[in-house]
Amino acid sequence: MRARTTFATSLVAACLVTATSAKLFSPNAPDTQARIVLPGTHHDVMSGSGVTISDVLSRERNINIFAGFTRDIESVSRRLEAGSHNTTLLAPLNSAITRLPRKPWEDPQDYAALGQNAYDGQDGEDRAHRNLRRFVEAHVVPESPWAEGHKIQPGGIQVSSIPNKVANGEVWVLEGARNYA
Repeated sequence: MRARTTFATSLVAACLVTATSAKLFSPNAPDTQARIVLPGTHHDVMSGSGVTISDVLSRERNINIFAGFTRDIESVSRRLEAGSHNTTLLAPLNSAITRLPRKPWEDPQDYAALGQNAYDGQDGEDRAHRNLRRFVEAHVVPESPWAEGHKIQPGGIQVSSIPNKVANGEVWVLEGARNYA
C-alpha cells in the first residue's frame, strides 16, 4: 500500500512540476539521442564511505523528480540502497523531465488502445507503474565505474555533472532523458 501511495504522490508532484514549468517541449528541438559524453571531473568525496546512491539522491535538488521515481520502483530502490551492487545512475535534471513530450508513465500505445481513460482505475494505475518502471530502468546502468570519455550507452545526452561517487557507484546528472519508449 505504501508503494501505491508513494507512486500516486510522485505522479501528482510530477504533474504539478510539469504544469508549472516555464519550459515547454519543442518538437523542433535538435535530436539528442546519439551518445552520452562524460565530463572530465569526478567528485570522489564519498566513495570510501558506506554512503550509497540512495543516500545522496535526496540531496541533489536538481534531480529530485527522478529521485522520487526511483523510490517508487522497488527493484531499483533496493539496488540503489545495496552496497553490493555497483551502479551508474543516469539521473535527468528536473528541467529535462519537464521538457519530455509526455509524462514518464504515459505510453502513446496505451492511449491508442484505450483512449483518454488509459490510466484510470486499478488497471490504469498498474499500466502507469509499468511505464514508469521502464523509464527509470532505462536510466540505471548496472556497472560502475566507467573510464573517462568512454561512451557507455547510446542516447546523445550531455552529462551535466557527476556530483556523487559513492560506495556503490555514481550518479550522473543528465541534461536530457534516455529514450524510454
